[in-house]
Amino acid sequence: MKALHKDNLFCWSQFDQERNIDFHSYLWLNASGNIIFDPLPMSEHDQHHLQTLGNVNTIIISNSDHIRHAVELAAVTGAEIWGPIGEQANFPVACSKWLGEFISVMPGLDVYALTGSKTPGELAFVIEGETLITGDLIRAHSGGKLCLLPAAKLTDLQQAQDAVKRLANLEAITAVLPGDGWPIFRGGKQALSELVATF
Repeated sequence: MKALHKDNLFCWSQFDQERNIDFHSYLWLNASGNIIFDPLPMSEHDQHHLQTLGNVNTIIISNSDHIRHAVELAAVTGAEIWGPIGEQANFPVACSKWLGEFISVMPGLDVYALTGSKTPGELAFVIEGETLITGDLIRAHSGGKLCLLPAAKLTDLQQAQDAVKRLANLEAITAVLPGDGWPIFRGGKQALSELVATF
């Protein structure tokens, strides 16, 4: 796995030929149990690296289109799967816990609902007040520049834009780690503000 901008954050990636971008999964090393967001299949190398970093307690899924390899990873690690409560009725995998918008779900983790995206309950996550992890709605198809999921895939463009505006108002965001596309490790709030300016 690749080390990121903080000592307790890692990611692994998979190139998507259709979109010409990388998909990413993120690992947050946490004193109360390591947490993985939207896990892709792992190479043997990454599996070994993961084992050296300690147990995985929780797998968090941002939306029903990002289940990816969660069930398989949970079977190997014994981790619980947590999903978005807005998609509970039709979520394709069993979850131990359902997350909605809630500040301080656990120490260092805040959860935000992104209404208007392509699935009804998509979530975004803020780690330790400064690192934003997103699923589908906020992405980056070119380096250093955020974009939205194409309008044709959104359930409500205005709601989606309003959800992004709320995140852009978070003053302390330094990094934006999208599930799809280029991560931004510095100037995250500025990148979000520049995205909002395109609305």
